[in-house]
Amino acid sequence: MSVLFCTAVQADAFKLTSTDIAQGKAMSNVQEFQGFGCNGGNLSPQLSWSGVPEGTEAFAVFAYDPDAPTGSGWWHWQLVNIPKDVTSLAAGAGATGEATVPAGSTSIRNDYGVFGFGGACPPEGHGVHRYQFTVFALSKKLELPEDASGALTGYMVRANSIASSTIEALYERK
Repeated sequence: MSVLFCTAVQADAFKLTSTDIAQGKAMSNVQEFQGFGCNGGNLSPQLSWSGVPEGTEAFAVFAYDPDAPTGSGWWHWQLVNIPKDVTSLAAGAGATGEATVPAGSTSIRNDYGVFGFGGACPPEGHGVHRYQFTVFALSKKLELPEDASGALTGYMVRANSIASSTIEALYERK
């Protein structure tokens, strides 16, 4: 019984924070996509995490919109195998085509069809969308195929997650 209690306490201590986004608050157009009719800065937000659980061997960071009208949501960003000694990502770390992610990390192709971060771009008039930025502490580095889908990546991350923490930010195009 005490082992379960310790594990729960460890998981509760794992916390994601950001200087750019906040729980339940609207994101700025700096995090809006550039394309598909959107004209934002397309910069991933600054993210930091603390309270890393014992046994963590790597991290993963996801940005996901469950409100996208696709039937399966929208993967905006999946970065896996972030080294275990890294506890923050600078704003813009998810830029596509640039070496801005920590060495050893792997970007998965997002639903825009590119590797790296793709900002918010909900359909105009579709209402407020929730953008879930989640960091996962992983029990091991993941072995994924080069062309891993967002669904496969999500499955493997969750299957090997020790703990996670999420900031759910909002965005709307009127």
